[in-house]
Amino acid sequence: QVQLVESGGGLVQAGGSLRLSCAASRSITSFSDMGWFRQAPGKQRELVALSTNGGSTNYVDSVKGRFTFSRDNAENTVYLQMNSLQPEDTGVYYCRAARTVWPKGTYWGQGTQVTVSS
Repeated sequence: QVQLVESGGGLVQAGGSLRLSCAASRSITSFSDMGWFRQAPGKQRELVALSTNGGSTNYVDSVKGRFTFSRDNAENTVYLQMNSLQPEDTGVYYCRAARTVWPKGTYWGQGTQVTVSS
């Protein structure tokens, strides 16, 4: 069973920065893609950034130019650098890993809270 452990969330003022980390219990190169999702209170979970094993990364329009996805394969860790944070970025941020080839699977972390005050 794959475990994903997020860290780095917290309370920050608008305009501030945070870096989230997601440590995987096995090699992240074994996943077809890894991504960050977030869920604001009363809203559905949404994709923030998705990075494929081929190296391409896509971001939701609202974070383009502010958030950056990165990975450290040697540490089996992915990151989300979040700059110029706004109150609308508040939510629980989840790391997800997926395999689209056998053995297929989708794995989620427990989430880390990000709160941006105005």
